[in-house]
Amino acid sequence: MALTIEQVTKRFGGFTAVDQLNFSIPEREMFGFLGANGAGKTTTFRMILGLLDPSDGQILWNGKAIDYSTSSLIGYLPEERGLYPKLKVREQIVYLARLRGMDKASAQSELKTWLERLKVPEYYDKKVEELSKGNQQKIQFIASVIHNPKLLILDEPFSGLDPLNVEILKSAVHDLREKGTTIVFSSHRMEHVEELCENLCILHKGRPVVYGSLKEIKRSFGKKNVVVHADFDLGFLENFPGVIRSRKTAQGIVLQVTGEETAEEILKSIVPRGFIRKFELEEPSLNDIFIEKVGAAYE
Repeated sequence: MALTIEQVTKRFGGFTAVDQLNFSIPEREMFGFLGANGAGKTTTFRMILGLLDPSDGQILWNGKAIDYSTSSLIGYLPEERGLYPKLKVREQIVYLARLRGMDKASAQSELKTWLERLKVPEYYDKKVEELSKGNQQKIQFIASVIHNPKLLILDEPFSGLDPLNVEILKSAVHDLREKGTTIVFSSHRMEHVEELCENLCILHKGRPVVYGSLKEIKRSFGKKNVVVHADFDLGFLENFPGVIRSRKTAQGIVLQVTGEETAEEILKSIVPRGFIRKFELEEPSLNDIFIEKVGAAYE
């Protein structure tokens, strides 16, 4: 395993921010790390980076403790942005790259390659404050990967990006993983986590409440979603036996049900009532699981 977190606890006085966290991530894995605000994600990231020491337990990279000697192997895109608005992109990125051990010429060359890749080559000599929020986000991303890290922590990497630029950045992240980077990915957008990550951990009040393969987590959750679109009123389904949660949509209704047997009974009850445009049984979404385990929507 590339990254191993063994029984890690972090206390600040009488407050326990992270409580006996235990998971491992293999090389070339994109691992989802989720939790509501205050769950302990940022504290965990800071311990992985070596900025905070665990109160108990240990964090290992390829079997060795993480410290300043391993900092050049790690890239970090924080949720809170940290670019200097008055500096030019070139000055800023080259400076940060040299802190990571790169020489000036290599950093400039790598920066130009990344600006081309993210379709913003014209920003090489622009000040950060002249860029839109989305383009500042691209520059912040480049700052986290310029030194070709072996471990990359991405906290809300798609924040401020339009759908086209989200896809550009997703493609870049996929390529980094293919080339061997281990990636820890955190996002408020559950659909991005579902698309990008095979394994994940959901943190709640400092403790993991869900951990493992996304497929297995969904399978063990048990509950299913039923989507119904019909040309008649579906309101009666909100109180149907076996329905846990319901949400009306412009086209019909989405129901969370206890299982396939409930879905079958719902279908039997609506067939005689009129024309059904859609009846679909779906796996639970990651958002459904999050709400169940944490007790509140991520956002």
